Amino acid sequence: MNVQGVTALLETLKVGEGDASSLVQAVTAEPKSIGSVIKGLTEQAALPGKGPEAVSATNALKAFEALCNGCMVIAEPYVTASLEVLLLAASNKDKNVRAAADSACMNFCAKMSPDNLRAILPCMFANSVGGKPFQTRALCLNMIKSFGENAPEQLGFALPQVVPEVTASMSEPKKDVAKAALEALTAACEVIGNKDIEHMTGKIVRSIIAPADVPEIMHALAGVTFVQSVQSPALAMVVPLLLRGLRSNLTATRRQSAVIIDNMSKLVDDPIDAAPFLPTLMPALAFAADTMSDPEARTVSERASKAIERLSEECEQAKLGSKAAEVPKVLALLKTKLANNKLDDFVLTHIASMCCSLMERKKFEASEWVEVATYLSAEAGATKTDSILDSFRMECKEMVKFVLPPDDDEDAAEELCNCQFTLAYGTKILLHNTTMRLKRGHKYGLLGGNDSGKTTLMRSIANGSVEGFPDPTTVRTVFVEADIMGELSHLSCIDYIMQDERLSHLNREEVLETMATVGFHEDGKAKPNNGVSTLSGGWRMKLAMARAMLQNADILLLDEPTNHLDVINVAWVKSYINSLTHVTCIMVSHDKTFLNECCTDILSIERLKLKHVKGNLEHFISVNPDAKAFFQY
Repeated sequence: MNVQGVTALLETLKVGEGDASSLVQAVTAEPKSIGSVIKGLTEQAALPGKGPEAVSATNALKAFEALCNGCMVIAEPYVTASLEVLLLAASNKDKNVRAAADSACMNFCAKMSPDNLRAILPCMFANSVGGKPFQTRALCLNMIKSFGENAPEQLGFALPQVVPEVTASMSEPKKDVAKAALEALTAACEVIGNKDIEHMTGKIVRSIIAPADVPEIMHALAGVTFVQSVQSPALAMVVPLLLRGLRSNLTATRRQSAVIIDNMSKLVDDPIDAAPFLPTLMPALAFAADTMSDPEARTVSERASKAIERLSEECEQAKLGSKAAEVPKVLALLKTKLANNKLDDFVLTHIASMCCSLMERKKFEASEWVEVATYLSAEAGATKTDSILDSFRMECKEMVKFVLPPDDDEDAAEELCNCQFTLAYGTKILLHNTTMRLKRGHKYGLLGGNDSGKTTLMRSIANGSVEGFPDPTTVRTVFVEADIMGELSHLSCIDYIMQDERLSHLNREEVLETMATVGFHEDGKAKPNNGVSTLSGGWRMKLAMARAMLQNADILLLDEPTNHLDVINVAWVKSYINSLTHVTCIMVSHDKTFLNECCTDILSIERLKLKHVKGNLEHFISVNPDAKAFFQY
């Protein structure tokens, strides 16, 4: 069907004689007509009168719903742009128009791409505020509720913006609006994805409509053991309750709020997640600390306030390297890739917005961009889409990649490594989008809590599985292990070294010469031809060091190098490491004296990031007192 035929169908809809299904078929056959079709339907849907105008508006809204059902990929960009007209039609004086508007909007939410939520939320927020017709406000809130099922991940990501907007309508005198707001917030609570507090969601919502219950709810929340990492959806739900707790007249409630804030702040892996909440949380906590009359409660509040201040500092630092997903930049990249000026900018802008939704949530797997491919194929064709999508996706990833702020390190030492990576053990994320910079000759102490990933990081470096780490042909890395593998325990010391495939190019004389430098002599306490099973812990460490020396390592990785060694051998290890002026060391140790005497820098694993501080352990603890927990002081 040509454009004239489509126009004729629109005319029949105006008088109630048209068939919406025929319109869908016509648009499917002639996709380029969708712009003019939506324009005509939008004008009809906005008609305010009764009688014929109401019939025309009702039919237009039904046509919108039919288009959403029958050809959403083609229609979505245009329906999105007309959404405000549909929302306002929900307040029409004619009940049939109102019913058709409700049905069209709810159907649109169910059928659209979940990644379109980013684009329509501003329109829904603008039409859910006081001053707008109550029917429109209730519809907006019901649509937000529906996203708990239709776009749960996207709704969870948007909760920092959604919660304040919905909360503002919960005290609305109009029962329909207040009821819709309560249901929307309850649905939003279901997508926070935090098992520690998911059983508390009903109580958290109740705290908004029943302020008198805040002390009781705070008491219940204080009994929660927080284990799971805390992300922005959970913060969006809990922070309003914590603010109410801090403003309570009861000292016990204010204290409980401070304790929860302190505990949760330590479980925020990505400081950026806390950014929307810090401007209100920090002054409220500081005020609570200042006004506490009870000394113990004041101390608790001050401790929490310091924890939040540290989190704020980390957040500001993270912002320096963070890059936002911007539709104009993504659109420009997409148009460059397509290299076709005849394509519709309006549709491509919509697709760019969908891409930004994925980019903001760090979704870059090919399987997560299938829907983008579907929408882009409808506009540019499947062949062209397939040819550009992978490179486009990777360039979008680079567009929002964290950039390390300029390093103020004036050390002229050679840079061995400067890479950004993510590290996981099974399904557990240990480090996320963190940066590691290593310089030749520096001695790095690696700190972190239990199960934070210290040994996994070193083994991953040794195995070459850290993204961006230099190739072994460029930077030679050796994991120094003093443990003797059982199947090799029958070998002599020299044969133990010689069996290493990485040393197959060496002859026995070269190996014996190096072993002698660490104390292996035929007339000494440890003989090269004696069995490795006869060696003490100290001599096993020396043997491991000799093997590492023979590999001409640029970087040595040492895991508890002084464990089970006597004073003399510990002193030898310290002296040897300090003598390596051209070799970089990364060391995990619980021996604070060793770290003080050998480290030039400290790397600490905090909130899924690798933090770098110049100086030894003593200096590190002076600026990070919490690190005392890693040692016995």
